[in-house]
Amino acid sequence: MPVPVFNDRVAAVRSFNRFFTRQIGVLREGLLHSEFTLTEMRVLYELAHHGDQPSAALCRDLGLDRGYLSRIIAKFESAGLVGKVPSPTDGRAKLLHLTKHGRAVYEPLDRRSREEVGDMLSRFEEADQLRMLDAMRTIRQLLDAESGLKYAQPFVLRAHRPGDMAWITRRHGDIYATQQGWDRSFETLVGQICADFERDFDPALEHCWIAEMNGQPVGSIALARSGEEGVGKLRLLLVEEQARGYGLGTRLVDECHRFARAAGYRKMRLWTTDQQKEARHIYQNKGYVLVDEEPVHAFGKDMVNETWELDL
Repeated sequence: MPVPVFNDRVAAVRSFNRFFTRQIGVLREGLLHSEFTLTEMRVLYELAHHGDQPSAALCRDLGLDRGYLSRIIAKFESAGLVGKVPSPTDGRAKLLHLTKHGRAVYEPLDRRSREEVGDMLSRFEEADQLRMLDAMRTIRQLLDAESGLKYAQPFVLRAHRPGDMAWITRRHGDIYATQQGWDRSFETLVGQICADFERDFDPALEHCWIAEMNGQPVGSIALARSGEEGVGKLRLLLVEEQARGYGLGTRLVDECHRFARAAGYRKMRLWTTDQQKEARHIYQNKGYVLVDEEPVHAFGKDMVNETWELDL
């Protein structure tokens, strides 16, 4: 390629960079009219949506210098936004977490950020919104060189919020009725699992993740207490048809395991059936072992209930 042509392309990328940062307003020192910089908001976002984690993980995931992150954390600690707790798996390590005050400060900012983006998108017709999202996905796929995949993962994970359990229940019912021919008793079961999870929710020991693609939920998983000391339950794994093929199911299981280890669980346990081929494949690849099976007639079908376990 001739040097002048390549230089023109470099200039075009730099020009787009300046244009885009002006559009989204990230050059403002106080993001969303708050006291926080963009980098500080990224740290708050990671702690709010991915649970307790060591500072080394934040450095890696955000690409931050260790000293720079330490100064941010010190500022947050003095403001009562972030605290440190001993790691349940390594007494020498500390995990960072948002305090109750920190979450109260972060959530209005996160809500305002979503509103800002929503206002921007609402200026465009539906077709133009989809064109913009496709262009963003293409850029991410081409630039992400660290995922180990040919293309970047076009989804994001977040903690569950009000309304998500209803979505999980409905989509389980829809998908398994359509793809497996299961009756409505399965949706009833999922609804009960979700209701129990919400009623007894302990954020120190439990978590639910929602995967989003183009701003829409496309997957879920939950870590719940089993009632047995040191044993966590993997529940509610779901991946929508349009989100398959990107490694989303594996990513959800990995996030569940990471949280479980940090929370001090020694073993994971899950229930599935012999009909859930794709999920069973993920579990086997992650080292789960089949420990019990029982032929049953459930949800209007003959199937085999299976219990799988994994030592963490």
